[in-house]
Amino acid sequence: MSGLLDWFDARFPLRKVAHEHALSYYSPKNFNAWYYFGSLAILVLFMQIVTGIFLTMHYKPDSQLAFASVEYIMRDVPWGWLIRYLHSTGASLMFVIIYLHMFRSLMYGSFHRPRELLWIIGSIIFVALMAEAFMGYLLPWGNMSYWGAQVIISLFTAIPYVGDALAQWIRGDFVIGDATLNRFFAFHVVLVPMLLLLLVFLHMVALHKVGSNNPEGIEIKLHRDENGIPLDGIPFHPYYTVKDLVGVVLFTFVYLGIVFFVPDMGGWFLEPDNFQVANTFHTPPDIKPLWYFTPFYSILRAVTYPLFGVAAKFWGVLSMGMSIGMIFLLPWLDRSPVRSILYKSPIFTWALGIFVVTFIMLGYLGGKNPSHTDLLFFTNVVWSQIGYFLYFGFFLLMPVYSKLGIVKTVGTRVQSK
Repeated sequence: MSGLLDWFDARFPLRKVAHEHALSYYSPKNFNAWYYFGSLAILVLFMQIVTGIFLTMHYKPDSQLAFASVEYIMRDVPWGWLIRYLHSTGASLMFVIIYLHMFRSLMYGSFHRPRELLWIIGSIIFVALMAEAFMGYLLPWGNMSYWGAQVIISLFTAIPYVGDALAQWIRGDFVIGDATLNRFFAFHVVLVPMLLLLLVFLHMVALHKVGSNNPEGIEIKLHRDENGIPLDGIPFHPYYTVKDLVGVVLFTFVYLGIVFFVPDMGGWFLEPDNFQVANTFHTPPDIKPLWYFTPFYSILRAVTYPLFGVAAKFWGVLSMGMSIGMIFLLPWLDRSPVRSILYKSPIFTWALGIFVVTFIMLGYLGGKNPSHTDLLFFTNVVWSQIGYFLYFGFFLLMPVYSKLGIVKTVGTRVQSK
């Protein structure tokens, strides 16, 4: 075995890569359960690629055959139902993990200097995942998939001058059909996964360059022993590889529990309308995206009035784009002198709490009819408009409230273990 490793090392820096990024990579000793989600995201991405490969063996990207091929996978291919449900459930759980991963970064200030580029690359991964999920959502060619894609693509027509041409270019035709299905299949299976793998690689390289943040927001690289080893760090392997295995086991129970018992999650993971073939003459009662898009879809629908002589649709699309774009600006919006919520003022804690409640509320409302009253007192569109201002207020007012209040003194060494 030693001779084989020497042979590899002479042609590829195998030992060096293993030591730099795993065996000799020192991480803060005070990681908690919130740090499971990075490794879980990589695990689910791997699962999506593997299950996707098996699905493509039987799937037909043809408007006349796509729905039937999915039914064939579910009913006739040995274990095809399991592969399909692993893939559909994995898509939703990927966004659960990513949202929790981003929330942890918000709590502990993982976007502060020198991790701005790390945060930006992670935000690009988030947008790429949204594109991957949107294009994959059309592939089953169910009725909700068809009409959902119809609505989302039509939003591009709100862009002045180039909107109609852009929407036609995305569809590849004047209507959603074979051309749209084929290009979405190519993007979903080849282009975006390749881009995601590249971005994940860059994300990991950037992470290991600047080092991992920790719940206390203290830079462990500032205090080293005579050998250059961080005093508050421990090797990633075996300590965190074993700890991550615990997270993987717990996650697997949840993952398989959903797959075996509630794969549609009451219509949130797989809508009832999507078990019917796409019908250009039958529109579903309520056209809506899957749950992980609904917070941004709710922001889109919150804009109901024209402004400066421009249609409300344009401002809604612009607001939806800005709601995602705000995430990229976090490193420059947070002006707090400390990183972690453990040391920030209560004002920031309250603001973050209100933001989380608002985001969940927008997600819920995005899947409901805007004219109905599913919450207290007001119609859903009014609640969406309230959520609209609270969402943007969290970001736009952050340079002010992040500097207010009394912050706790941060020590020079990690205290918790």
